[in-house]
Amino acid sequence: MNPSSSGWINKFGHLVKNDRSCFKDFDALYTELRRNGFIYGIHLYIPEFIPTTHSLTEDEIAKINLLTALYFTYRFETNQTDFETFVSTVFNYYQSLDVGKISFLNKILAGKRTENQLEKLLDSRIYLGGNAFNRAFGNSITNSLLYVDILIFKVYLKNQDLLREHAQLLEYVTMNIAYHALNSKESDEKDGRLMHLLASSLTYVDLNSTNFDGTYRDLLQHNFTQEEKNYFMDMACLTIWEDKSLNYTESDYILGLGTDLNWTEKQVEIALKNVQDFFEKNKDQVAYLSDKNLASQFYDGMSKNVSKLILRNSKRLKKELTESKELMGLLSQAAVRELSHDEKKKMQNQLLDIFKSVPSLAIFMLPGGAVLLPIFIKLIPKLLPSAFDDNRID
Repeated sequence: MNPSSSGWINKFGHLVKNDRSCFKDFDALYTELRRNGFIYGIHLYIPEFIPTTHSLTEDEIAKINLLTALYFTYRFETNQTDFETFVSTVFNYYQSLDVGKISFLNKILAGKRTENQLEKLLDSRIYLGGNAFNRAFGNSITNSLLYVDILIFKVYLKNQDLLREHAQLLEYVTMNIAYHALNSKESDEKDGRLMHLLASSLTYVDLNSTNFDGTYRDLLQHNFTQEEKNYFMDMACLTIWEDKSLNYTESDYILGLGTDLNWTEKQVEIALKNVQDFFEKNKDQVAYLSDKNLASQFYDGMSKNVSKLILRNSKRLKKELTESKELMGLLSQAAVRELSHDEKKKMQNQLLDIFKSVPSLAIFMLPGGAVLLPIFIKLIPKLLPSAFDDNRID
């Protein structure tokens, strides 16, 4: 599955339809999303049931985990599994919140199919403040508060009123908790980067008008579900544990927050242990901890993106040539015996792919062809051979 090409949501639906043992309940889903970094706003891994041909970028991982979380939340809340209904529900959900804007050009490219429109809408939820140029070179910020979308979706599925007001409340409390957790420690530049990412990810709250006076703590016991309280605690632990230490002022804050959430000291310790294990396992991969300057980060993003395109397209061309060898074998067999129906069908499909490869190879050989190919895949997906379509469902 390739979440940077059209058809990836439909491919996801095909995968979950054939795999019924992914998560037994919402707690199991939450645990997996935390392990993958999605809860912490750090996008590193995807669920094991989703196969990929290539290594994924941060935004691609975020897309897969966001759709996974939305789909299984829908299943657990409604006991329904029809994927088309799910897609329509999610699309209507984002439309009701008036978030996830689709540009005029993307509306034209997406057409009328809800799956294609949702692909464009999810793109707009993943990327923050990134124009087309920044996105092309891997230099846009990835939303670090995406899990808030899942919590609000649970509210939406229960047909509760004041949906946007609750979304504002969730973001307001999350930012207050992160801010006060940060103030309980000796902050450094890396802490500032974390707060910048969180602030950049706000959708429903205006940061300039947000009050950090601590009155949010009066809201914690009676206004939120257990799932929302779990998220608040994990975000607090993320902010505190980033420097890999815990002093007495931090301990006082995190234990006080636990009291406000009706948590035991043991539960707080487990939450701290979870984030500690996550950092120890992934400390070399957490992007916002990098000390590189902006120019270096831009260069690295550009290099990674171009390298990704070259690697993916070269593998596709190799796959196409491998399939052509099989075609030559079938042609040889056809000279001495009658081919079966399946063999004739396979030969026909591969001949068509060879004919399609001519314009595809021409594009790839042009200067900058590795960058142009993904654009052609979006604009004219049927122009390219099957080896170039990672989201094809056979």
